[in-house]
Amino acid sequence: MTQQEQQVTQQFSGVGERYVAAVARYFEAWNATEEGARGKAVAAAFGEDATYTDPLADVAGHEGLAAAIAGAQAQFPGFVFRQLGGVDGHHDLARFGWELVSVADGSAPVAGFDVVRLAEDGRIWSVCGFLDRVPPAV
Repeated sequence: MTQQEQQVTQQFSGVGERYVAAVARYFEAWNATEEGARGKAVAAAFGEDATYTDPLADVAGHEGLAAAIAGAQAQFPGFVFRQLGGVDGHHDLARFGWELVSVADGSAPVAGFDVVRLAEDGRIWSVCGFLDRVPPAV
């Protein structure tokens, strides 16, 4: 590795941790099943005025996000969201893949890709989600 590459790596090594931490909080929110715990996880992961947009939802704020998460959990009981691959990011943007996995048999009928924008405090300010794999009924 050249000296310039080492300097760039050192400069951005802490930035990557910011993205990873934000995405970890994102999955904690999506996997929180009790209403009180879900509300706390949403507040930890998302800014107060955060927006979430994907092909099936367009919501804003903690209440809207918690309702969208509760709706997904009601539609897929016994499933959890799991990150696919790593988190990639630059500036205040991060992207990552995910899938919805059955706890019972490991099947994953839904998968997608999200791009998030982080606020200065490290919480998510906006989400733009894409669905890559969906069952016919969705």
